[in-house]
Amino acid sequence: MSEFLEFHNVSKYFGTIKAVDDVSLEIKKGEFFSLLGPSGCGKTTMLRLAAGFENPDRGRILLDGEDITDLPPNKRKVNTIFQSYALFPHLSVWDNIAFGLVIAKRPKAEIYTAVEEMLNLIRMTGEADKKPDLLSGGQKQRVAIARALINKPRVLLLDEPLAALDLKLRQRMQIELDMIHDQVGITFLYVTHDQGEAMSLSDRIAVMDSGHIEQVGIPAEIYETPRTSFVAAFIGDTNFLEGEVSELVNDEYCRLKIAGIQGIVCFNDKSMKPGSPVFLSIRPEKVHISRDRPEEESKRNIMPAVVEDMIYLGSTTKYWVRTGALRIQILRQHFRFFLDEKPIRWNDDVWIWWHADDGFMLDRYREVDESLIAVPPQKVGEPEESPG
Repeated sequence: MSEFLEFHNVSKYFGTIKAVDDVSLEIKKGEFFSLLGPSGCGKTTMLRLAAGFENPDRGRILLDGEDITDLPPNKRKVNTIFQSYALFPHLSVWDNIAFGLVIAKRPKAEIYTAVEEMLNLIRMTGEADKKPDLLSGGQKQRVAIARALINKPRVLLLDEPLAALDLKLRQRMQIELDMIHDQVGITFLYVTHDQGEAMSLSDRIAVMDSGHIEQVGIPAEIYETPRTSFVAAFIGDTNFLEGEVSELVNDEYCRLKIAGIQGIVCFNDKSMKPGSPVFLSIRPEKVHISRDRPEEESKRNIMPAVVEDMIYLGSTTKYWVRTGALRIQILRQHFRFFLDEKPIRWNDDVWIWWHADDGFMLDRYREVDESLIAVPPQKVGEPEESPG
């Protein structure tokens, strides 16, 4: 895939607020690309700039090599789907989908064929005569998608399109969106604050904060190898521990000192030197918990702990344990259920461990909003939910 939608050093200001600050980004043809970040990070402004609803203060926007920076929205080969769907309440499903082609004065036979194709695509041939107020939220969303696609845009822009739906319907629509994208094959630019949506739908993701792009990559890369403290904190849950490099083990590994705990082994991919301050990010599912001490291994970090809190979630259990001055969150998957196994309870003495390759070191280049962190570093507090 080649570069298709390009932002070159784009900036957009609203008064003194830098909504988008010198952003460069390349999106490939046919890609499902997501802009992900918290409210106010600039992701919707980026989408509006691509649509032509806003004009950049600096920089250029290209679509398939053509400079579209100064083109009005109706001259761009892009269509936008909003959270509100924006369907015409007085028109049927069929007429809503046909609207763009009718306005363009396309031949009736062409309109009929195109609408029927769209109805088949969204699996709503039986609802063609219904008005929008008789449709479910998911059906309205599918009609909005069909209405946007019938004009054959080169890019489909989706602004938080599933935010108004309930959880089950949102999950179902994620599958349908992915299916529609695979069938039509055009470029999707998707804006969301929902990490799960972005991770499950996207070929690549750009994580944004304060008008900047923090990292661009495939979902697994964003989750497993975050480049910045913000990405590590924002994407999924993490244990975020602050310390420093105490010594080098060899060319690949080092030992860390965190909250008075010496000798934590970690892969030293950033070639940090002794004395360097670091944040260590460890995903809760990477940390193991057991009543029995595990076997010693050179790259296994093992330490005793006490269970402070726990929440049973059916397929998993979340534990919060304390080891020294550290409070660690653990997510334990229930692979099998043993009736004769004594379960781990509150205040139990346990052993926890993780492999050196599962902790990811980050430079602390700026403060991180602790509300984004699953377990704030070296901080005693109650979990998000207290057990009954």
